[in-house]
Amino acid sequence: MRAVITVVGQDKIGIIAEVSRVLSENKINILDISQTIMQDMFTMIMLVDVEKSDVSFKEISDRLDKLGEKLSLSIRIQHEDLFHSMHRI
Repeated sequence: MRAVITVVGQDKIGIIAEVSRVLSENKINILDISQTIMQDMFTMIMLVDVEKSDVSFKEISDRLDKLGEKLSLSIRIQHEDLFHSMHRI
């Protein structure tokens, strides 16, 4: 099962490292990543494989929300199918 993670917020040192740490701790593999900084705003989209994770999707979402609060970022995870459905034109 794949999912899309989006990260948006004020740029600061360690964002990618912290998000990657949470994913690694939960056995989530990063399949693809795109990030950019627009002036001082950090944006990142990750495609991840959550199939081997031993925690629920809800728990993963909660852990990323908690990290987002800690770093003052918006971090969201969505199932890949839902993401595509929401962004279909």
